[in-house]
Amino acid sequence: MANIHVKRGDVVTVISGESRGKRGKILEVHPKSGKVIVDGVNIQKKHTRPTQTNPQGGIVEKPGPIDASNVALYCSSCKQPTKVARNRDAKGELERQCKKCGKAID
Repeated sequence: MANIHVKRGDVVTVISGESRGKRGKILEVHPKSGKVIVDGVNIQKKHTRPTQTNPQGGIVEKPGPIDASNVALYCSSCKQPTKVARNRDAKGELERQCKKCGKAID
């Protein structure tokens, strides 16, 4: 079971692989396999037969999983991918901070 540094809804940048440099929102996180599904990254095509719900059939494109180590959290304040620091805020709760600019990410 892997400890994943990102969660669903985060905006990430792909840092390695065929889709390097692309940015997207995380749709799903699979902690057991250490994979994430990012919107618009690793698009896979699936050929479907005609069914009652989809009478036309055809080719369906959907994003496939990529390894969580290949993505970095995108900081909206410093406009670049960054590592995450976990620190306690004034209330004593853990918050994620950008290691480059120090601003809170959540």
